[in-house]
Amino acid sequence: MRSIREMTEMHGRVAAITGGAGHIGRAFAESLAQTGCDVCLLDVATDGIVSEASRLAARYGTRARGVEVDLADEAAVERAAEQVQREFGRLDVLVNNAAYAKTDAPADGKPIEEQTLAQWDPNVDVSLRGTFLATRAFVPLLRAAKSATVINIASIYGVTGPDMRLYDGLPMVNEAWYAAAKGGIVQLTRYCSTTLAPTIRVNCIAPGGVWRGQPDAFVERYVQRTPLRRMCTEEDLCGALVYFASDLSAYVTGQVLLVDGGWTTW
Repeated sequence: MRSIREMTEMHGRVAAITGGAGHIGRAFAESLAQTGCDVCLLDVATDGIVSEASRLAARYGTRARGVEVDLADEAAVERAAEQVQREFGRLDVLVNNAAYAKTDAPADGKPIEEQTLAQWDPNVDVSLRGTFLATRAFVPLLRAAKSATVINIASIYGVTGPDMRLYDGLPMVNEAWYAAAKGGIVQLTRYCSTTLAPTIRVNCIAPGGVWRGQPDAFVERYVQRTPLRRMCTEEDLCGALVYFASDLSAYVTGQVLLVDGGWTTW
């Protein structure tokens, strides 16, 4: 039987992470680089991903690249897959992490009967449609790998309804597109886990609310509703990521891991 250290060893493997310029994307790249995995950061925002890739390569001795891609652009996603193949020659891990589109449209912050498509269309295009497009584009590379896995990032609001009391009187909103996109990602995970098996494993991480300097009133309400009495951090998600990316989860597919401090157990 292999040791735990051997099962987490990922030297020679390659991971592509969408939304690589974001807080969570960068944390994921750093965690995988620590296992010896080569990483490719994919993002529409090129600011920072090239320098971040250089930093990871210098610190951990792995190959790292930053690749510009708009996940709402079908042709661009296909080109990104081709670039990963040219530069790395393989892909073992795909992390579908991108969530928010760049849009000048103001958040609706209204009841569903008053919400518009100005936020719905671009965000669903990136989050849900982009997850489908990236998975489809990278499947040929993943199939060629000896041990491949797709890790989708959803949310607690992809499996449960929002508690709108958290937002009372605050300049924060929770719109229908988010629940629809994240719920779709959960079901797409289950679909792909059966249709891509046994060659590719597909699992999902559903984080609770991640701390981003939200208003004190929101944080207090959220913490009081959470059994572990705090919000989620990027570090909390990295263990789940490495578990699904490595051979620690070699016999696990189709699962949704809620990293939420107990939020969904009430």
